[in-house]
Amino acid sequence: MLLASIGITGLDISQFQWSSVELVHPLWLLLLPLPLVIYHLIPAYRTKKKATKVPFFQLLVDALGEPPRQGAHQLKARWWQRAVLLVAWILVVLALTKPTLLGPPQYRESIGRDVMVVLDLSGSMAEEDFISRQGKKVSRLDAAKDVLNEFADGRKGDRLGMILFGDAAFVQAPFTADHQAWRELLGQTSVAMAGPSTRLGDAIGLAIKVFENQQEDSSNESEREKVAIVLTDGNDTGSFVEPIDAAKVAAVKGVRIHMIAMGDPRTVGEQALDMETIRRVASETGGESFEALDRDSLTAAYQVISELEPRLYESTSFRPKQSIHHYLVSIVIGLVLVAFTVASVTRRFFPVQPRSAEDKKAGDTL
Repeated sequence: MLLASIGITGLDISQFQWSSVELVHPLWLLLLPLPLVIYHLIPAYRTKKKATKVPFFQLLVDALGEPPRQGAHQLKARWWQRAVLLVAWILVVLALTKPTLLGPPQYRESIGRDVMVVLDLSGSMAEEDFISRQGKKVSRLDAAKDVLNEFADGRKGDRLGMILFGDAAFVQAPFTADHQAWRELLGQTSVAMAGPSTRLGDAIGLAIKVFENQQEDSSNESEREKVAIVLTDGNDTGSFVEPIDAAKVAAVKGVRIHMIAMGDPRTVGEQALDMETIRRVASETGGESFEALDRDSLTAAYQVISELEPRLYESTSFRPKQSIHHYLVSIVIGLVLVAFTVASVTRRFFPVQPRSAEDKKAGDTL
């Protein structure tokens, strides 16, 4: 019946599974009816008894009028002995199937991408030329924060990092899967906290270095996608490494850079947008460049990036296993010891009563 149910459900017979118990080797269950086969097909063992040879045996047989039988006695087990044998056999067969308890499902989440957000905090980010959802004028930085929070909500499974740059570039948030902590660090940023200038090339160089350090620390893990999103509203001013040169290094290191230019490209001076450089940086690394003149275009830019960099989130589940076959073997050993003790005590304090004449006649040698 059990094997039939395996075939009906279409499960692999080599690993039959209940809701919380798994039999690793279920084919051993075929041995369960073996005692019945032996009982019916193989003659019972008879204990031989001593006999006396006489030359007139045939005369005795003729005088008694009974056919001769073998001089042996068949021992008969009591009901409780049969029960112990039956239970022990079932437990031994179940132990051979190696029953395994399955624990509650455990889930493991694998992280797909490392996304580094490189945010410009130069003085021009304080310009209030963006409109919020409520229709109020807000600074470029506040608009960027709002859109970045929405962007983080859609990056489940990715690790986010943050680099801020102005006169210098520094890491505000190392790569983390804790997006709430990342958003809190984003909220602590303010205009000019890194200086009033725009050292774009140095910021890209720092992003490459962070990616390299992260790869060394995670050498045992599978290599992740490396993506940088640079948001700036001015041209490069005084970087030690030119942005295009830094982009070429990023391409060699496998870092893809998406560039977002905020503000009006017609601005002149330090706040002017060098769109040619922005496009070159993106194209050198296989990324895209965007112009964000208002909040809607900024949101659209991050939406496009989300489509270009779909989440590589993957969740695997497993159930911890614990074999219990040794417990079954221990129970069998305990049953046998108890049965042997009971039989010994019974034989000593409650000896077997002499058999009746009919039993003697049936079992003794003629």
